[in-house]
Amino acid sequence: MRLVFECVECGGHYLPPEDMRYPEGPASPVWCSDCQSAKRAAGVREDPLLARVALAAARAALARHAAEPVEPAAGRGDVRPSRPPLSRRARSGPGGVRSKLG
Repeated sequence: MRLVFECVECGGHYLPPEDMRYPEGPASPVWCSDCQSAKRAAGVREDPLLARVALAAARAALARHAAEPVEPAAGRGDVRPSRPPLSRRARSGPGGVRSKLG
């Protein structure tokens, strides 16, 4: 599982790289890559306290999700059909052959 963040500026959800680094620099837990680029160009730095809170909240949500029990896939399992097959060929089996020979 990876950490998913919500951008404080635009409200969008984003999935930064696992190592929290983009090719042009570190990823922000506060801003998405578009908003981070715009803020960097404007000379605005992210609040370190807000970044720590965002990382802690994402890690807590990830831990909470990992602790939930995994439910098995909702499949039908081994269920027999509720009515017999409609084709004559499907009905002709070993039992049908024996009755015709005797």
